[in-house]
Order: sequence, then C-alpha cells, then structure tokens
Amino acid sequence: MPRARPRIRFEMPPEGDGPSAARPEQASTDLSAARHPIHFGFMATVGVGFALLLYFVLTNVGGLLAWIAAALFIALGLDPIVHWLERKGLPRPAGVIIVVLILAGLVAAFISTLIPTIVNQTTQIVANAPRYVDNFLNSAFFQSIDEQFQVRERIDVELAKFFANSENVTGIFGGVLGVGSAVLQGAFGALIVLVLTLYFLASLPALKVWAYRLAPRSKRQHVQRLSEEISSSVGSYVIGQACVALINATVAFIAMSIAQVPFTALLTFVVALLAFIPLIGAVIAGALVSLVALTVSWQTAALFAVIYFAYLQIEAYFVSPRVMQRAVAVPGAVAVIAVIAGGSLLGVLGALMAIPVAASVMLLLKDVFIVRQDRN
Repeated sequence: MPRARPRIRFEMPPEGDGPSAARPEQASTDLSAARHPIHFGFMATVGVGFALLLYFVLTNVGGLLAWIAAALFIALGLDPIVHWLERKGLPRPAGVIIVVLILAGLVAAFISTLIPTIVNQTTQIVANAPRYVDNFLNSAFFQSIDEQFQVRERIDVELAKFFANSENVTGIFGGVLGVGSAVLQGAFGALIVLVLTLYFLASLPALKVWAYRLAPRSKRQHVQRLSEEISSSVGSYVIGQACVALINATVAFIAMSIAQVPFTALLTFVVALLAFIPLIGAVIAGALVSLVALTVSWQTAALFAVIYFAYLQIEAYFVSPRVMQRAVAVPGAVAVIAVIAGGSLLGVLGALMAIPVAASVMLLLKDVFIVRQDRN
C-alpha cells in the first residue's frame, strides 16, 4: 500500500540491571507511609476489591480458561513433531503448516469414513431401544422380580404422576433445549480450541521467551531448564497416550470382530475416546463393550472380555512403558488420585491433563523444593 508503514510490534525490553535500588531515605519514607492507619486501611480495601474482582472474572470465564488450557495442552503435544521437522531442515512455519494439514486430513478422513457409520449405528440403537426394553420386560428374570415386588405397576404409577405435573413436562422441554445449547456451545468451543492451538503452536518459542523473562535473572537459566523439561514431558505424554489409545482401539476392534459384537464402528470410536483417559479409561471401555455384548449372548461377552482384558495386561507391562519411556514417571497412587481429582474439576479434559500436571508438580518438588530443603 502507498505510504504504508509496518505494524508497530511490542518487543521485550533489553536485559539489564533494571532501575537502581531505592535510597534508604526513600525506603524509610515509604515504610512510614505504609504504617499510617488511613493509608493501610485504604490499601487493604483496594486489595480486597481487586481480590473480589479477580474472583468474579475467574468464575465467569472458567470455560475460556478451560479452552485455553486444552489448546495449550494440544499445542505442547504437537510441538515435538514440529521440532522433529525443524531438525530435518524445515523452518518452523512450514513445520506448523505440515502438522496442521496432517491433523486436518486425519480429521477429514475420520469424518468422511467413520461418522456416517457411527450415525447409522446410533440410529439403529435408538430405533431398536423399544425392542430391547420389551425383551427385558418379558424376560424370565424381570417377570420373577415383578411377581415379588410389582415393579411394573409401580413404574406405571410413577410415570403417570410425572407426566401429570406440568412443571415436569416443561422441564423436559427445557432439557431438550439445554442439550441443543450444549451441542452448539461444544462446537463453538472446539472451534476456539482449534484456533488457539494454531496460534500457540506457531508462537510457542516466543511465548516461552516471554515466560522466562518473568523469572529473576539469577534464576532464569534454572527456570528455563525446568520449563523445557516439563514441556518436553507433556509433549511426549500426549503423543504417547495417543499412540496407546490408537493401539487399544485397534485391538478392541479386532476383538469385537472376532466375538461378533454389534455396532463395532461406534463402539471402537467410544473405546478410542475412553482410552485417552489414563488408567481407568480402558477398563471403563472394556466393561461398556462387554455390557453391549451381553445383549447377544454371554458367550460373546466372555470372548470379547478375555481378549480385551488380556491385552490390557500386555499394554500395562509392555506397550505403555515403551511408548511412555520419554515421559516423566508418576507413581500409581499419585496417578489415580490425579486422574480422579482432574476429572472432578474439569471432567474429561481434567482427567486427560491430570498425569502431565502431576508429573510437572513432582518434577518441581524434586528439583526445587527438596533441593532447597537439603540446603537448609
């Protein structure tokens, strides 16, 4: 453009000794002013106000903070691939573009191949749900229970009371609207996470430089070493957990095909999602598929359970240690507590991020707190 000027960029200030220390007279004056009761009361009130404002902001932008954490988590997971491409001679922007294109291609391939099958099988489950309910109600097990406790009559009475109340019907309608709103919010959140992931992945070295400058210069090298070790551990964990989940889903698909479990594509997708959750995700997935297999026969459920849970033992002792050898080791008890706490705080996202966070905390305790305690 004619007369166009480059955009002004905010740059880091040069490293230096900073402003000179305050003179003793000025320090004593500030100390005497801070001890004045009116000044102290005003500053305390301002501090409480800022604390309440910070609490209000955090409680109202909790979803945004979760999106930022998810995007940063994914960016740290993809950063080792970009680094590998950089070591091969590609510039970082080209590496980021290649990784993003590969990720977009995988997502597009997944949508074009698996989504129609999953939707079709989900529709079949919904369409056959009344038949499943009728088969259960007409089974000998339910008939024996109904003869003893009159379960069917009690259910009919409770349903009649429920639909007789207009507030309950309104609540159902509001729940349907809430589900639709949750779906739209989830789609919007996924878009925001994708955009933030691209920005974080492209500018991760600059973000690290900014973060390191926040530390005191005397401790900056130590902070940089710890931060690089933590980010490398998180990236290795994300890639390793993705590989473990992919292998787990592949074995589950083979086991379901051998046992002839229905809705194989849908259940494989569910297993892949649950396998991302460390420790307990694969067990929950195996139990869920076994319950679905029980709708065919107990022999089908037993065959699948034997194959899948036998693989889980192989995964725990051979597959996962080899894949996760570059990640920071976390004791089993700490990992279980971290997963439960993360799931309680942030749901599935918290469970996924729990072990890397626990590994980072343990690394800080080992290299900072324990070293400081040994010096005292």
